[in-house]
Amino acid sequence: MARERCVYIVDDDEAVRDSLCVLLESRGYSVQNFASAPEFLAAAAALPAGSLIVDIRMPEMDGLELQQRLIERKLDFPLVVITGHGDVPMAVRAMKAGAVDFIEKPFASEAILDSLAAAFARLTMPTGQDQAAGEAASKLNLLSPREREVLEGLLAGLPNKSIAYDLGISPRTVEIHRARVMDKMGARSLSELIRLALAAGMQPSSDR
Repeated sequence: MARERCVYIVDDDEAVRDSLCVLLESRGYSVQNFASAPEFLAAAAALPAGSLIVDIRMPEMDGLELQQRLIERKLDFPLVVITGHGDVPMAVRAMKAGAVDFIEKPFASEAILDSLAAAFARLTMPTGQDQAAGEAASKLNLLSPREREVLEGLLAGLPNKSIAYDLGISPRTVEIHRARVMDKMGARSLSELIRLALAAGMQPSSDR
């Protein structure tokens, strides 16, 4: 019998918890919901190994603080962050600290399922990260200087208009460069692009 795949959802929005629970249970996951980060943290040490889906903004304790508390306690729950558009820099910080992925609201079912697949792969095969970093660095070397500047802006969570202003180019030109960056890096989404950039060793400018 296959080992049970446990997923823990931490979100103060009951509707989000319920919809995710229905989706994931229909795909064979064992799901537990928690209405707050402190509630999950209190139970974490006794829970079976599994993956964690957590909202980045919550009262009492946000997703970043929960992530840090889990790291301090050496509790390994590969983490997928749910975020609003304005929270992208926070999500990047979470990924720097080891989160598997971030998903922007509103999210598609397949985005959640793909991220969970990556989370469980990390749980079962954590040693593949060095190879992934090397592959990401090779892709990064394919970028032109301007494309790399656009990627740095995306990594900082800036919208196209802000990147265009900073670089003295048009938003349309930023869109063209962004499409080329996505193609050269082999990324299908912003979260995948940022994950590759971080794996390759790039640092968000907002964290400098």
